[in-house]
Amino acid sequence: MVDKLAIIWITDNEEAALNMVLMYTLKSNQNKWWKECRLVTWGPSNKLVCSSREVQDLIREIQDAGVKVMACQRCAERYGLTEQLEGLGIEVRLMGEPFTEYLKDESYRVITI
Repeated sequence: MVDKLAIIWITDNEEAALNMVLMYTLKSNQNKWWKECRLVTWGPSNKLVCSSREVQDLIREIQDAGVKVMACQRCAERYGLTEQLEGLGIEVRLMGEPFTEYLKDESYRVITI
């Protein structure tokens, strides 16, 4: 049964982040549309997380709702944002293997935005 969601967020478009990615992530978890919901910031989305107070506020709300938020370590290192992301309570880790597991695991749906 597919009951888990992994959202791979790569865009640095703030409107898309606020009006789709973050809103859907939050509501999915609050309304229990999925048994588990995870959000992975990857590439340019890491820059947006670190530069937008509004995005940071929603990330905190998402975390408080129980969503595990992770960031791609290589991307964070390339942008020099590792400490800032960790300061926001985001787990910074290598994401290639976990992403592959999400894709292979039949209990997950994976969307990329």
